[in-house]
Amino acid sequence: MTKKEIVKKISEDIGLTQLKTKDIVQRTLDAIIQTLVSEGRIELRNFGVFEVKRRAPRKARNPRTGDKVYVPSKNVVTFKPGKEMEELVRKMDPSKLPLEESDSHADEENNGPVGPVAEPQARSTTD
Repeated sequence: MTKKEIVKKISEDIGLTQLKTKDIVQRTLDAIIQTLVSEGRIELRNFGVFEVKRRAPRKARNPRTGDKVYVPSKNVVTFKPGKEMEELVRKMDPSKLPLEESDSHADEENNGPVGPVAEPQARSTTD
């Protein structure tokens, strides 16, 4: 769903013009952004919490060349859904959702990557 579709739905629900509704929606989003920039956190009851966090610097690999690259630290926005949203999302029919594409090599039961299991080392009796 796009912002335009949200505006259309809200304007139909409350009987305002799409132009006025678009202005309200945009001002709401701008206020969220400004609060994150100035305070680093905004809590919207029954919706969730947006928070600015610092991602640590790390070493990565360029997938095209294989070269190691340094990725500096940066600020990122995180979102933790509220209890009500989380419960409703969990009840959704998974067959109606698009499958997330990733390079994950998880097994059929989503128990993590499938790979060779290291053999346990025999312990020495002289330890």
